Amino acid sequence: MSTITQDMASHYSDSSKLAARARLAGGFGQAETPWFTWVARHLDLSPGDAILDVGCGPAWFWPEASRVLPAGLSLTLLDQSQGMIDEALERCRDFPITLSGVKADATALPFPDASFNAVIALHMLYHVDDLKKAIEEFHRVLRPGGMLLVTTNGTDNMQELYRLTTVFGSKPIDPAAAAFGFERAEDLMRERFGNAELVVHPQTMRVTDPEVVYLALTSYPPGETAPPEQQAAFRRAIDAAFAQNDGALDVTKQVGAIPSRKLG
Repeated sequence: MSTITQDMASHYSDSSKLAARARLAGGFGQAETPWFTWVARHLDLSPGDAILDVGCGPAWFWPEASRVLPAGLSLTLLDQSQGMIDEALERCRDFPITLSGVKADATALPFPDASFNAVIALHMLYHVDDLKKAIEEFHRVLRPGGMLLVTTNGTDNMQELYRLTTVFGSKPIDPAAAAFGFERAEDLMRERFGNAELVVHPQTMRVTDPEVVYLALTSYPPGETAPPEQQAAFRRAIDAAFAQNDGALDVTKQVGAIPSRKLG
């Protein structure tokens, strides 16, 4: 969300690219507590608290979260894409919360010090160039005792699928985790807040649709921009993997939340 390029701005102008990934990440997981509900339960909020959702995207988090969080929250949805903000506001407009949308950069939040009881950054910090600056901004706008909650992936997340992307010259690991995985996230948050503790969401994943895999992993570079012969090779690799495993792939799922609290 910092120094965004024109290509990135176009890529995230709406939720269409994200939707392909969401169908893969969310469509085949099995867990006792659904992911968004589980994340929301790690937020310590009271009625009337002010919460900032940085990199809110299309606000897919909030339909589930609004069922388990207190009513009467003041929610600010922030993103660099006006299209995402518009979609997020529409999705949240009937929830029992006070709602606003702001187009801004995660590394330059347009709010006074100590404006919020909580800041959330859900699977978005791997897009930020200056992570320390973003986390410093989160700390600045939090009130004393306020909570930052970040979610991201571990390096083993969906490793069985990312191994197939080596046909594009990619490393066989989750690119989000490579940029801002569990260990780096914990280290950066502890450095600024003095506290952070990773909690991993217990879930399994069994993927039964090769087309969803193909669409998800070609919805962003290098798969999205790969030449047709590489995309065809990727599709063959997917089909072979499914054929070797009786039409379904058991996939490692490694996602988690990292809460920190502003001391003082």
